[in-house]
Amino acid sequence: MKTVLVIGIGMFGKHLAKRMAELGNEVMVIDKNEERVNEMLPYVTRAQIGDCMDIKVLQSLGVNNFDICFVCIGDNFQASLEITSQLKELGAKYVVSKADREIQEKFLLRNGADEAIHPERDVALRAARKYSIQNVFEYFELSGDFSLFEIAVPSGWEGRSVKDVNVRLRYNINIVAYGPKGNLMPFTNAEHIFEKGEHLMIAGKASDCEKLVRLSK
Repeated sequence: MKTVLVIGIGMFGKHLAKRMAELGNEVMVIDKNEERVNEMLPYVTRAQIGDCMDIKVLQSLGVNNFDICFVCIGDNFQASLEITSQLKELGAKYVVSKADREIQEKFLLRNGADEAIHPERDVALRAARKYSIQNVFEYFELSGDFSLFEIAVPSGWEGRSVKDVNVRLRYNINIVAYGPKGNLMPFTNAEHIFEKGEHLMIAGKASDCEKLVRLSK
């Protein structure tokens, strides 16, 4: 479990805070909009009304006690930039700030953000990869060229074991989950026999995964 502070609860901040709470984290949200704050009360550990452009408000939060501070302000980049900088000055351990453009991402990183995220761009890139390749049911880009793909079991693997196919050495990928669509389970058994209609979650370089995707047609 991590302690998480979410500053700004527009659409992105709201979904982020809810999901972080669902995953078992202790989440506090703060926004100057009372209606938004009240909406989040059932979902998070704490919800507070406040304008984080006021340094006294930030100081009162004890930002150094949170494992991660998210700055999710999308309609005022100047505020996002100043709050990001002030968080680091107050001793925040790790600051993740939302950017709407690449130039904003650069400024946020230069002004104290440990990481800047660009949700619209990231979703667009993920969608492009997912929908441009046939037979990919889900796709996640983890870091650099390392990705996860959900694919159907290649027909040539049906009735054979993972060990027999020699997946890791032959294809340079790892199988991390398997099972029926929508109900994948962690993969732990090298003796597992591949079945027709089964789905796999594979991990590796995108180029290696795409080669295997072509086999699953």
